[in-house]
Amino acid sequence: MPSVPSMTPVTVVLVPPARLERWVANFSDRHGPTTLSVEGGALAGTAQDGSTFRAALPLEQQHGGPAEVVALAAAAVAAVPDDWGVLLVRKGGFAVARLAGTTVVASKVGQRHVQGRTKAGGQSQQRFARRRDNQARAAYEAAADHAAGLLGDLAGPLVVGGDRGAVEEVLADARLARLAVVGTRLPVPDPRRAVLEQAVADALSVRVEVVNADG
Repeated sequence: MPSVPSMTPVTVVLVPPARLERWVANFSDRHGPTTLSVEGGALAGTAQDGSTFRAALPLEQQHGGPAEVVALAAAAVAAVPDDWGVLLVRKGGFAVARLAGTTVVASKVGQRHVQGRTKAGGQSQQRFARRRDNQARAAYEAAADHAAGLLGDLAGPLVVGGDRGAVEEVLADARLARLAVVGTRLPVPDPRRAVLEQAVADALSVRVEVVNADG
C-alpha cells in the first residue's frame, strides 16, 4: 500500500475479530473492489476508488499469514496471551485487570477525589493547587499499589489507557518497572467497571487505520 502523506486524514476504528469480515465487506461496498496484501505484519487493503485501510493485530502482534480477512481474524483470536493486563488511570480514578486469554482473573476499580481548578488568585490559588497536587499524588499512589499487587509478576504485555501524565506517574513506580507496555494508549473516561470492560474489548480488537480517497 502506498505511503500516506502526513496531512492525509486517518480514521482509526477498533473492530472485534468476529466483525472484521463484515467490516471489510462494507468497506468494499462503499469504495469498490478491494485488493488485499500483507505489509509490515498487517493486512492492507486498497479499494478501486483509492481508499485504503491497514488492519493490525492486537497487542502489537505481527500477521505472517495469507492476505485474507478470515486469516487475520483467526490470528487476532490466537494472538491473545495467557497472561496479560490492562491499566487505566485518570486523576479521578483507576482500573486494573489481569487476564488469562479473554477471561478477567482479577481486577480492581477505584475512585479518588481530586478537586477541579479554581478561579481564585494569590495565596488561595497556590494553596488550592498544592492541595490538588497532593490529592492527585495520593490517587496515583493508590493506583500503583493495586497495580503492583495485581500485575507485579505479570508475564505478558500490558495495555494502558487514560491521561498520559497519570499513566506515566503510576508506571514510574519501581514495582512496575518490568512491565512491557504495548499498543496505543486507549482514550477512556474516568475508569469505572463498564469502562474497564470496554477497554479490554478494545485491547483485543483489530486496529484499522482508514484513509478515504475523498479525504
